[in-house]
Amino acid sequence: MAHKAAKQLATRNTTILTRTHLISLFLHALFILLRFLLFRSTTTRTSYLLYTILASPSLIVEFWFEKVGRPTRSADGSVEKSGEDLEAKGLTEYLWDVLYWTWACIAGAAAFGDRAWWLWGAVPLYSGWLAWSTYTGMGKGLGGMMGQNGVGGHEGAGGESKRQKKMEKRGGQRMQYR
Repeated sequence: MAHKAAKQLATRNTTILTRTHLISLFLHALFILLRFLLFRSTTTRTSYLLYTILASPSLIVEFWFEKVGRPTRSADGSVEKSGEDLEAKGLTEYLWDVLYWTWACIAGAAAFGDRAWWLWGAVPLYSGWLAWSTYTGMGKGLGGMMGQNGVGGHEGAGGESKRQKKMEKRGGQRMQYR
C-alpha cells in the first residue's frame, strides 16, 4: 500500500511540475515577445531590470519545487523516491501563492507596462499578514492551557465534562476518580 501511495505522489508531482514549467515558459515568452515586438517604443532598460529582479522569485521557487518535488526513478522505471508533496500545507502553500502572484505580475507587466510591477508589492504585505496571523494564532492555539475563556487554568483534575455537570445538576452523586 505504501508503494502505491509513493507511485501516486510521484505521478501527481510530475504532472504538477510539467504544468508549472509550461505555464512559466508561456508567461515569460509572452512578456519577452510583447515587450520586444509590440511595446518596443515604451520598453526601457528599467523594464528589463524590473523584469529580471521581480520575476526571479518565481524562477527560484520553480527550481526549488523541481529539486524537492521531482521523483527519481530507477533504470527499470520503478519509483526510488517520490519527492516531497507539492500540495502540502505550510511553506509549500505559501510558495505557490508567491509563484501565482508573480505570474500575475508578469502577465500584467507584459500587457500593461511597468506600472503592473507595483502589484508585486502585495507579496511582502501578504507575508507580513501571514506571519502576524500565525503568531497571534499560536496564542489562541495554546488556549487549552488557559481554559475556554482564557482566564482559568485546569479545574481540579482535568475539569468536568458536560455529562458530569448534568449529573450534579440532577442531584446525582459526584463522580470521583482515583
